[in-house]
Amino acid sequence: MTTATPPTPQNAGARVSLAFKPQLVTRVVIWLIALYAIYAATQLGFSWERFSSGLGNGAKFLGRMFPPDLSKGDILWGGIKETLQIAVLASLFGILLSLPIGLMGARNLMPAWISWPARALVSVCRSLHPVIVAILFVKAVGFGALAGVLALIVASIGFIGKLFAEAIEEISIKQVEAIRATGASFMNVILFGVLPQVMSRFVGFSTYQLDSNLRNSTMVGIVGAGGVGGVLFSAFQRFDYDFVLTILVTIITIIVVGELLANSVKKVFNV
Repeated sequence: MTTATPPTPQNAGARVSLAFKPQLVTRVVIWLIALYAIYAATQLGFSWERFSSGLGNGAKFLGRMFPPDLSKGDILWGGIKETLQIAVLASLFGILLSLPIGLMGARNLMPAWISWPARALVSVCRSLHPVIVAILFVKAVGFGALAGVLALIVASIGFIGKLFAEAIEEISIKQVEAIRATGASFMNVILFGVLPQVMSRFVGFSTYQLDSNLRNSTMVGIVGAGGVGGVLFSAFQRFDYDFVLTILVTIITIIVVGELLANSVKKVFNV
Protein backbone atom coordinates (compact mmCIF):
# COMPACT_ATOMS: atom_id res chain seq x y z
CA MET A 1 0.00 0.00 0.00
CA THR A 2 1.49 3.31 -1.09
CA THR A 3 0.93 6.61 0.63
CA ALA A 4 0.12 9.64 -1.42
CA THR A 5 2.61 12.46 -1.13
CA PRO A 6 1.17 15.95 -0.77
CA PRO A 7 1.61 18.14 -3.81
CA THR A 8 4.52 20.51 -3.60
CA PRO A 9 3.80 24.06 -4.69
CA GLN A 10 5.99 25.39 -7.42
CA ASN A 11 7.07 28.37 -5.37
CA ALA A 12 7.88 26.39 -2.20
CA GLY A 13 11.43 27.62 -2.24
CA ALA A 14 10.43 31.17 -3.08
CA ARG A 15 10.66 33.91 -0.54
CA VAL A 16 7.36 34.68 1.20
CA SER A 17 6.41 38.37 0.89
CA LEU A 18 4.19 40.23 3.29
CA ALA A 19 0.72 41.16 2.07
CA PHE A 20 1.09 44.68 3.50
CA LYS A 21 4.81 45.32 3.41
CA PRO A 22 5.61 48.63 5.09
CA GLN A 23 7.42 51.00 2.82
CA LEU A 24 10.43 53.07 3.78
CA VAL A 25 8.40 56.27 4.09
CA THR A 26 5.89 54.57 6.40
CA ARG A 27 8.67 53.27 8.63
CA VAL A 28 10.31 56.68 8.81
CA VAL A 29 7.01 58.35 9.73
CA ILE A 30 6.34 55.78 12.47
CA TRP A 31 9.80 56.25 13.95
CA LEU A 32 9.46 60.04 13.81
CA ILE A 33 6.11 59.88 15.65
CA ALA A 34 7.59 57.58 18.31
CA LEU A 35 10.64 59.82 18.80
CA TYR A 36 8.49 62.93 19.04
CA ALA A 37 6.23 61.24 21.60
CA ILE A 38 9.29 60.49 23.75
CA TYR A 39 10.53 64.06 23.33
CA ALA A 40 7.11 65.50 24.24
CA ALA A 41 6.94 63.32 27.37
CA THR A 42 10.32 64.64 28.54
CA GLN A 43 9.28 68.26 27.92
CA LEU A 44 6.01 67.95 29.84
CA GLY A 45 7.64 66.74 33.02
CA PHE A 46 6.43 63.13 32.96
CA SER A 47 8.30 60.89 35.36
CA TRP A 48 7.81 57.57 37.11
CA GLU A 49 8.17 59.27 40.51
CA ARG A 50 5.21 61.56 39.79
CA PHE A 51 3.15 58.63 38.54
CA SER A 52 3.88 56.44 41.58
CA SER A 53 3.18 59.29 44.02
CA GLY A 54 -0.01 60.05 42.10
CA LEU A 55 -1.22 56.52 42.69
CA GLY A 56 -0.88 57.01 46.42
CA ASN A 57 -2.63 60.37 46.35
CA GLY A 58 -5.38 58.90 44.21
CA ALA A 59 -5.92 56.09 46.69
CA LYS A 60 -6.25 58.62 49.54
CA PHE A 61 -8.67 60.69 47.48
CA LEU A 62 -10.85 57.66 46.72
CA GLY A 63 -10.77 56.68 50.39
CA ARG A 64 -12.21 60.07 51.35
CA MET A 65 -15.07 59.60 48.88
CA PHE A 66 -16.54 56.59 50.71
CA PRO A 67 -19.19 56.22 51.94
CA PRO A 68 -21.19 58.53 49.64
CA ASP A 69 -23.12 61.37 51.26
CA LEU A 70 -26.87 61.00 50.66
CA SER A 71 -27.99 63.78 52.98
CA LYS A 72 -27.98 66.57 50.37
CA GLY A 73 -30.63 65.18 48.06
CA ASP A 74 -32.43 68.49 47.62
CA ILE A 75 -29.27 70.25 46.41
CA LEU A 76 -28.40 67.36 44.12
CA TRP A 77 -31.90 67.12 42.67
CA GLY A 78 -31.95 70.86 41.95
CA GLY A 79 -28.74 70.58 39.92
CA ILE A 80 -29.85 67.42 38.12
CA LYS A 81 -33.21 68.94 37.20
CA GLU A 82 -31.52 72.00 35.75
CA THR A 83 -29.05 69.81 33.83
CA LEU A 84 -31.87 67.83 32.23
CA GLN A 85 -33.67 71.03 31.29
CA ILE A 86 -30.52 72.47 29.71
CA ALA A 87 -29.86 69.31 27.72
CA VAL A 88 -33.42 68.94 26.43
CA LEU A 89 -33.82 72.61 25.44
CA ALA A 90 -30.40 72.78 23.80
CA SER A 91 -31.04 69.57 21.86
CA LEU A 92 -34.49 70.70 20.72
CA PHE A 93 -33.44 74.11 19.44
CA GLY A 94 -30.11 72.83 18.15
CA ILE A 95 -31.79 70.10 16.10
CA LEU A 96 -34.41 72.47 14.72
CA LEU A 97 -31.71 74.94 13.64
CA SER A 98 -29.40 72.23 12.28
CA LEU A 99 -32.03 70.95 9.86
CA PRO A 100 -32.15 74.06 7.60
CA ILE A 101 -28.44 74.83 8.08
CA GLY A 102 -27.46 71.30 7.07
CA LEU A 103 -29.80 71.50 4.10
CA MET A 104 -28.23 74.78 2.97
CA GLY A 105 -24.78 73.23 3.38
CA ALA A 106 -25.51 70.35 0.97
CA ARG A 107 -23.51 71.14 -2.18
CA ASN A 108 -25.53 68.79 -4.38
CA LEU A 109 -28.74 70.79 -3.75
CA MET A 110 -27.63 74.35 -3.11
CA PRO A 111 -25.51 76.79 -5.12
CA ALA A 112 -22.05 77.66 -3.84
CA TRP A 113 -23.09 81.10 -2.57
CA ILE A 114 -25.47 79.36 -0.13
CA SER A 115 -23.60 76.15 0.72
CA TRP A 116 -20.22 77.69 1.54
CA PRO A 117 -21.51 80.27 4.08
CA ALA A 118 -23.60 77.53 5.71
CA ARG A 119 -20.58 75.26 5.96
CA ALA A 120 -18.50 78.14 7.29
CA LEU A 121 -21.08 78.67 10.05
CA VAL A 122 -20.97 74.97 10.93
CA SER A 123 -17.16 75.06 11.02
CA VAL A 124 -17.20 78.02 13.39
CA CYS A 125 -19.64 76.19 15.70
CA ARG A 126 -17.37 73.13 15.69
CA SER A 127 -14.15 75.03 16.28
CA LEU A 128 -14.58 75.75 19.99
CA HIS A 129 -15.19 73.36 22.87
CA PRO A 130 -18.59 73.74 24.59
CA VAL A 131 -16.88 74.85 27.81
CA ILE A 132 -15.12 77.72 25.99
CA VAL A 133 -18.38 78.72 24.32
CA ALA A 134 -20.10 78.56 27.71
CA ILE A 135 -17.50 80.96 29.15
CA LEU A 136 -18.23 83.39 26.31
CA PHE A 137 -21.97 83.21 26.92
CA VAL A 138 -21.51 83.57 30.68
CA LYS A 139 -19.68 86.83 29.97
CA ALA A 140 -22.47 87.87 27.57
CA VAL A 141 -25.69 86.90 29.37
CA GLY A 142 -24.46 86.23 32.91
CA PHE A 143 -24.35 83.14 35.09
CA GLY A 144 -27.13 80.60 34.87
CA ALA A 145 -28.82 78.04 32.66
CA LEU A 146 -29.32 80.41 29.70
CA ALA A 147 -25.59 80.48 29.02
CA GLY A 148 -25.49 76.68 29.13
CA VAL A 149 -28.42 76.32 26.74
CA LEU A 150 -26.90 78.75 24.23
CA ALA A 151 -23.49 77.05 24.41
CA LEU A 152 -24.95 73.60 23.76
CA ILE A 153 -27.11 74.92 20.91
CA VAL A 154 -23.91 76.08 19.22
CA ALA A 155 -22.34 72.64 19.80
CA SER A 156 -25.44 70.89 18.41
CA ILE A 157 -25.40 73.00 15.24
CA GLY A 158 -21.73 72.22 14.71
CA PHE A 159 -22.22 68.46 15.04
CA ILE A 160 -25.62 67.77 13.48
CA GLY A 161 -25.30 70.44 10.79
CA LYS A 162 -22.10 68.90 9.43
CA LEU A 163 -23.31 65.29 9.50
CA PHE A 164 -26.72 66.17 8.07
CA ALA A 165 -25.17 68.08 5.16
CA GLU A 166 -22.87 65.15 4.40
CA ALA A 167 -25.78 62.71 4.60
CA ILE A 168 -27.75 64.78 2.06
CA GLU A 169 -24.76 64.83 -0.28
CA GLU A 170 -24.77 61.00 -0.28
CA ILE A 171 -28.41 60.59 -1.34
CA SER A 172 -29.51 59.23 -4.71
CA ILE A 173 -30.13 62.25 -6.91
CA LYS A 174 -32.39 60.19 -9.19
CA GLN A 175 -35.25 60.35 -6.71
CA VAL A 176 -34.83 64.10 -6.44
CA GLU A 177 -34.91 64.48 -10.22
CA ALA A 178 -38.01 62.29 -10.44
CA ILE A 179 -39.85 64.55 -7.99
CA ARG A 180 -38.69 67.64 -9.88
CA ALA A 181 -39.94 66.16 -13.16
CA THR A 182 -43.48 66.19 -11.79
CA GLY A 183 -43.30 69.97 -11.45
CA ALA A 184 -43.18 69.87 -7.66
CA SER A 185 -42.11 72.93 -5.70
CA PHE A 186 -38.77 73.14 -3.91
CA MET A 187 -40.31 72.30 -0.52
CA ASN A 188 -42.06 69.25 -1.99
CA VAL A 189 -38.76 68.12 -3.47
CA ILE A 190 -37.20 68.35 0.00
CA LEU A 191 -40.14 66.66 1.73
CA PHE A 192 -40.61 63.77 -0.71
CA GLY A 193 -37.25 63.44 -2.44
CA VAL A 194 -34.62 64.28 0.18
CA LEU A 195 -35.94 63.77 3.71
CA PRO A 196 -37.17 60.17 3.20
CA GLN A 197 -33.61 59.19 2.25
CA VAL A 198 -31.92 60.79 5.26
CA MET A 199 -34.59 60.73 7.98
CA SER A 200 -33.31 57.57 9.70
CA ARG A 201 -29.77 58.96 9.84
CA PHE A 202 -31.05 62.31 11.10
CA VAL A 203 -32.85 60.54 13.95
CA GLY A 204 -29.63 58.74 14.79
CA PHE A 205 -27.67 62.00 14.79
CA SER A 206 -30.29 63.66 16.99
CA THR A 207 -30.37 60.91 19.61
CA TYR A 208 -26.60 60.92 19.80
CA GLN A 209 -26.56 64.69 20.21
CA LEU A 210 -29.09 64.48 23.04
CA ASP A 211 -26.81 61.99 24.78
CA SER A 212 -23.83 64.27 24.15
CA ASN A 213 -25.67 67.30 25.52
CA LEU A 214 -26.51 65.37 28.68
CA ARG A 215 -22.79 64.86 29.23
CA ASN A 216 -21.74 68.35 28.19
CA SER A 217 -24.40 69.99 30.35
CA THR A 218 -22.56 68.63 33.39
CA MET A 219 -19.34 70.31 32.21
CA VAL A 220 -20.64 73.76 31.32
CA GLY A 221 -21.94 74.14 34.87
CA ILE A 222 -18.36 74.19 36.15
CA VAL A 223 -17.84 77.60 34.49
CA GLY A 224 -21.13 78.98 35.80
CA ALA A 225 -23.51 77.97 33.01
CA GLY A 226 -25.99 76.17 35.25
CA GLY A 227 -26.67 72.53 35.95
CA VAL A 228 -25.17 69.95 38.24
CA GLY A 229 -21.65 70.95 37.20
CA GLY A 230 -21.89 73.98 39.47
CA VAL A 231 -22.93 71.76 42.39
CA LEU A 232 -20.01 69.44 41.63
CA PHE A 233 -17.53 72.32 41.51
CA SER A 234 -18.81 73.71 44.81
CA ALA A 235 -18.45 70.29 46.44
CA PHE A 236 -14.83 70.10 45.27
CA GLN A 237 -14.11 73.55 46.65
CA ARG A 238 -15.52 72.51 50.07
CA PHE A 239 -13.48 69.26 49.98
CA ASP A 240 -16.82 67.51 50.34
CA TYR A 241 -15.59 64.40 48.52
CA ASP A 242 -18.29 62.02 49.79
CA PHE A 243 -20.89 64.30 48.19
CA VAL A 244 -18.72 64.42 45.05
CA LEU A 245 -19.06 60.65 44.77
CA THR A 246 -22.83 60.90 45.08
CA ILE A 247 -22.92 63.49 42.28
CA LEU A 248 -20.67 61.42 40.01
CA VAL A 249 -22.72 58.25 40.51
CA THR A 250 -25.90 60.21 39.75
CA ILE A 251 -24.37 61.65 36.55
CA ILE A 252 -23.28 58.18 35.41
CA THR A 253 -26.78 56.86 36.08
CA ILE A 254 -28.36 59.65 34.03
CA ILE A 255 -26.00 58.98 31.11
CA VAL A 256 -26.76 55.25 31.18
CA VAL A 257 -30.52 55.87 31.30
CA GLY A 258 -30.17 58.37 28.44
CA GLU A 259 -28.31 55.79 26.38
CA LEU A 260 -31.06 53.23 26.95
CA LEU A 261 -33.73 55.74 25.92
CA ALA A 262 -31.73 56.66 22.80
CA ASN A 263 -31.51 53.00 21.81
CA SER A 264 -35.27 52.65 22.28
CA VAL A 265 -35.90 55.64 19.99
CA LYS A 266 -33.58 54.16 17.37
CA LYS A 267 -35.50 50.88 17.45
CA VAL A 268 -38.79 52.72 16.92
CA PHE A 269 -37.40 54.40 13.78
CA ASN A 270 -35.44 51.28 12.71
CA VAL A 271 -32.13 53.16 12.89
